[in-house]
Amino acid sequence: MTSPGTRADAEAEDLDVEEALALVKETPGPARPGPTHPGSGAHGTPAPHHPADSPHRATPWPEARTSAERAARAARRTPVAVPLDAALGLTLAAPLAALTDLPSFDTSAMDGWALAGPGPWVLRDEGVLAGHAEPAPLTDGEAVRIATGARIPPDTTAVLRTEHGRTDEHGRLHPTREVVHGQDIRPRGQECRSGDQLLPVGTLVTPAVLGLAAAAGYDTLTAVPRPRVDVLVLGDELLTQGLPHDGLIRDALGPMLPPWLRALGAEVRAVRRIGDDAKALHRAVTSSDADLIVTTGGTAAGPVDHVHPTLRRIGAELLVDGVKARPGHPMLLARLKDDQHLVGLPGNPLAAVSGLLTLAEPLLRTLAARPAPEAYTLPLRDAVHGHPYDTRLVPVVLRDEGAVPLRYNGPAMLRGIAAADALAVVPPGGARPGQEAELLELPWATGGIGVCFT
Repeated sequence: MTSPGTRADAEAEDLDVEEALALVKETPGPARPGPTHPGSGAHGTPAPHHPADSPHRATPWPEARTSAERAARAARRTPVAVPLDAALGLTLAAPLAALTDLPSFDTSAMDGWALAGPGPWVLRDEGVLAGHAEPAPLTDGEAVRIATGARIPPDTTAVLRTEHGRTDEHGRLHPTREVVHGQDIRPRGQECRSGDQLLPVGTLVTPAVLGLAAAAGYDTLTAVPRPRVDVLVLGDELLTQGLPHDGLIRDALGPMLPPWLRALGAEVRAVRRIGDDAKALHRAVTSSDADLIVTTGGTAAGPVDHVHPTLRRIGAELLVDGVKARPGHPMLLARLKDDQHLVGLPGNPLAAVSGLLTLAEPLLRTLAARPAPEAYTLPLRDAVHGHPYDTRLVPVVLRDEGAVPLRYNGPAMLRGIAAADALAVVPPGGARPGQEAELLELPWATGGIGVCFT
């Protein structure tokens, strides 16, 4: 059920604005209650089943994202000790406290001479280099060559930079500018003392954090582990190489989802292509111990859409069953165990991206204890047609004048999102030119791509 097709989830996605308006006019009164799952969810709560094409029962888009965050907060996660070279992008689960004074001894801040007392100074023959044991003390009127980072000899009063000194014909050192007591010496503990808290719990591990941790004496960091994700690509019609032919199409989601999930902070452990096989899907879901299982396609109600039946069979709790969003309406979120969830993405590529950013992103971010990105808006340069009751997610590029909607934004299209910097959140009814729209930034966006399909 992945990529363009004619099955039920694709049909649910491809309903255009005019058809949707007609559907609203033709629907007499409130929709009748739909059937419920036979049995209860994993936590004893009946898990209602809503047809994928039932927009009035779907979860509003903002509430769906909140549900994903809430589900992740309920999962128990144990902090782990991670080597520095594997900790980039994780979140600190314990405060980073200095294990030593920084610097741990008085050091020279510059290449030059260590001085004792007033000049001119008699020079020692040997120099002082970084990484060597403590040098012999200086006496008044004595100087010694010193390298940046080297230990300061006892009784040193200042360091004279190389460019600020000269020697005379007798080999004595003279300053070419005033010498101030203590200049260019980094005293022990200048940056911190042993035991000082350097960074609090919840800090994102950046390259600079890794450098600070190493300087402060750490080999490992106590961090929230990356959420483990298994990806299940469903659909008999998918090719992994070559050109489409004889009703078969290329799998776009298998290559796209793993790096996207990694950019969202996940550890992608496996990508499995299963096809339209209910038994194989059941085995794959029940044998996985990942924190999150992501499926592609099969979330609607067609004859080979096996995700809902599989969830009913294992007693999963449906937390989100359809979202009032276009594309991506048939997306779902289920709790399989207290600490395991499944996000079902629609099979059409842009619809899958919509589901990824609506449900998987907030869930993974919360599991990883990452802070939520600060919401921001920009004016839309052009009008965007809206859906009568659903939120639309539209690829945009960012320009000086605001957000420029991209033309290729159908549920089966990737041409627009491949050139996009963000997705604009367009409320039901659409947006006029100049209207402010919330933006969902893409993990790799850097502020604009020089290709605009408008």
